[in-house]
Amino acid sequence: MNTLPAPTADDRAAWSHIDAADLRARADADLGTAWPQPLASQAARVHRDGDRVPWENPAFARQHRLSRAVVAAAVTLDDQWIDEVVDGVQLLCEQSSWCWPAHDDTFDRHGSVLATVTDPFLDLGAGEVVAQLAWIDHVLGTQLDARAPGIRSRIRHEAQVRVFRPFIERRDWHWLGLDGDVHNWNPWIHSAVLTAAVQLHEHPDHLIDLVVEGLDRYLVSLPDDGAIDEGYSYWWNGACRALEALDLLEYATDRSRRDLVGLRETVAFPHRCHLGGDWYANLADGQARPPADLPWHALHRAARRIGDADAAAHAASHRAAPPSEFAGLGRLVQELTDADWLAAAPAASPLPRDVWLPSTQVLLAREQAGSAAGLGLVVKGGHNAEHHNHNDVGSFIVTSDGVPVIVDAGRPTYTKATFGPDRYEIWTMQSAWHNTPTIAGVDQSPGREFAASEVEASVTDAVSSLSLDLGATYALDELAWRRTAALDRTERVVRVSDAWHGPLSDGPTTLNLVVAGTVSALDDGIRVVPLDGATPVVIRWAAGIRSAHTVRLLDDPMLSDVWGERLTRIELDVSAHDRAWITVERDDATPGTGDSEDDR
Repeated sequence: MNTLPAPTADDRAAWSHIDAADLRARADADLGTAWPQPLASQAARVHRDGDRVPWENPAFARQHRLSRAVVAAAVTLDDQWIDEVVDGVQLLCEQSSWCWPAHDDTFDRHGSVLATVTDPFLDLGAGEVVAQLAWIDHVLGTQLDARAPGIRSRIRHEAQVRVFRPFIERRDWHWLGLDGDVHNWNPWIHSAVLTAAVQLHEHPDHLIDLVVEGLDRYLVSLPDDGAIDEGYSYWWNGACRALEALDLLEYATDRSRRDLVGLRETVAFPHRCHLGGDWYANLADGQARPPADLPWHALHRAARRIGDADAAAHAASHRAAPPSEFAGLGRLVQELTDADWLAAAPAASPLPRDVWLPSTQVLLAREQAGSAAGLGLVVKGGHNAEHHNHNDVGSFIVTSDGVPVIVDAGRPTYTKATFGPDRYEIWTMQSAWHNTPTIAGVDQSPGREFAASEVEASVTDAVSSLSLDLGATYALDELAWRRTAALDRTERVVRVSDAWHGPLSDGPTTLNLVVAGTVSALDDGIRVVPLDGATPVVIRWAAGIRSAHTVRLLDDPMLSDVWGERLTRIELDVSAHDRAWITVERDDATPGTGDSEDDR
């Protein structure tokens, strides 16, 4: 059996020439400083006030520092870097739990707010640590044996106790998908267990059989269009992890890969979500402007193997980005040593003119293929029990030059409440803070039954549109609400029209529009100057509809790093109507008339 698909530090032809100056500079700055230390009181906070960040930040920082040291050690073979790696490995081995406290079920099982070391929970965090240790063992095994005999045995012991044994003995892990609910945890953890098994376990066949069985549940759940209902951000730690696991499975065991339509198509999902520049359609728990340090090499590798030239070009458009430790050590090692990736010339993202994903009922359209210039439109149907769901059926995004103007806010920093019964108390999850109507004072409800119906997509050279009924997404009897959102390329306008009937007398009915940028009032609408210097747009609606503005100030970096200090919600009161429309057009003129919202 082979081990992991990258050269070890003994291969000097592969490692001695690697520069990675930015990464090495960060590693140099670490030397002589105290290692980050996650504390018990920080772990307990998850149960006290729901705050995950105080424990997670130092835990993640410790692993990032260790990854930087591994690269420095592999490049230089300098004893100071080997010692740094040994220190980091030992700290991880002595950490009471590798599980992220927000995931641990120890409180339910044992009444403890701290990890129960005799009953370890196998989650994403444990998977990340064991995979990192496996890669360290692979890359620096010879050097660790020479510098710190016994440390590799300690790695294997901890892997056995914290990962292998729980994986085999406890088969009620929710992420296995035995109930048919398969999400990104499945391939993320299975790929980590596989990595550790082939490197650290003496007889891994049973572990590998269980990994294959579990991965199959995820793979067969992929729709034929390759879409991920968790959204673009989670593709990297869902479908991408599955693709990486299949590569490793074939490399290490010679087991053949599965040939599924959805598996081939999901490689295209990232570029099908691309709006332009560094902006993406961020449905579900995602950021419209994701972090810059995504593992583009992993996409490029998958695209090469699948044979998707467009996906490979999209990945290669990020070829100039410096290598980063933040996506995991295994991805970093492969990025630094993959000759095909290193030789890839920077390319242009394909930016397809139209994308229709029937499994998630998402339509993306732009004025012309290959260019973000002009207007763009994203519309979604679906239902309100999607993974990482927001109540957003019928919501839409409008872009100018690829920059979102009518936007999906995305997610805030995760807390314990994010994945608990209070999820929809969080404003970013509510339909009232998406581009959906509030009907008779009622917003959309969570649940599989709250779904779009009569969904019709139409794509022509002149117009691309999605039409759907939203009535069933509201807990209102006998409601019909037809929404049609269209990009008209001939007239260079986005139109969203609504028509409805039902018992709407119990409260106000408003159309909500969440916009990013500087908002100015016009006689018949508003003018928005978008972020990033994109061309301004004018949003208009029918005469006689009253409007109000609500400004949401942003103090969470997960949101403010994307949108700046504020988002503005436009509320159009259509209580006295049974139909309404808005239009969005670009405005290339100098700033329009009206007072700035900031002066109101």
